[in-house]
Amino acid sequence: MTRTAKLEWRDGDVPVSTRFDDPYYSLENGLNETRHVFLAGNDLPARFCDGFQVAELGFGTGLNLLACVQAWRQAGVSGVLRFTSFEAFPMDAADMIRAQARFSDLSGIAEQLAPHWQAGATEISLPDLEFRLIVGDARQTVQDWAGQADAWFLDGFSPAKNPELWEDALLAVVGQHTAQTGTAATYTAAGFVRRRLEAAGFTVTRAPGYGRKRHMTRAVKGTA
Repeated sequence: MTRTAKLEWRDGDVPVSTRFDDPYYSLENGLNETRHVFLAGNDLPARFCDGFQVAELGFGTGLNLLACVQAWRQAGVSGVLRFTSFEAFPMDAADMIRAQARFSDLSGIAEQLAPHWQAGATEISLPDLEFRLIVGDARQTVQDWAGQADAWFLDGFSPAKNPELWEDALLAVVGQHTAQTGTAATYTAAGFVRRRLEAAGFTVTRAPGYGRKRHMTRAVKGTA
C-alpha cells in the first residue's frame, strides 16, 4: 500500500511536510532555488543531449521536473529527456497541482502534466520527455533501477530530519548508478554528506548556496 505525503500549507501555497517538519522547497522562491541548486549545480542546460538521464531522490511537488523540462525546451535540445524520480511518500494530485500553481513561469508545463497526475500516472511519455516515478523506499528501489544517471538531484528533506535519504549505503548506490563524469547536486553542505559522496566515487566541492544557505554541494563522478 502506497503511503501518501502528509502536509500542511504555509504562507498560502508553500507545502510543508508534517512527517519531516520541513518545507518542500525554499520559502523564499522554490523555482529559483531549483534553478540554482539542481540545474546550475549540474551544469544544466549546457550538458543536455538526446537521452540525457536525470535521476532524483525525492519527487515532492514535481517542481524540479517542471523546471528541468522548461530548461530543456528553452535550450532547444532535440530528442528526449529522461527523468526518473524516487519517492517514498507521493503527494496527492490535488496537492501537487496546488503547489505547482505558485510558479506562473511553469504554468504551461504544469497544465500539460496535470491530467497525468490526476490519472495517477507514474510514467509519462511525451515527444521530448520520458518520465518515471518509482514509489517506495529509495534504499531498496535505487539499487533495483537499471538506469545510469547523467545528473542526480539529491532533494530529500533535511539530513537532520530525513536521514534515510542520506545514508552512506544509499549514496554508495547512487554512485554506482551514475555515469562516469556524471554529476550530483544538493542544497545541503553537511560534512557527512560530502564525505559519503566522496566515498561513493565523486569529486566533491562546496559552492555558494541559494538564499539564506551559505553553501551547497556539487559532485562529479570520478576526476573533476
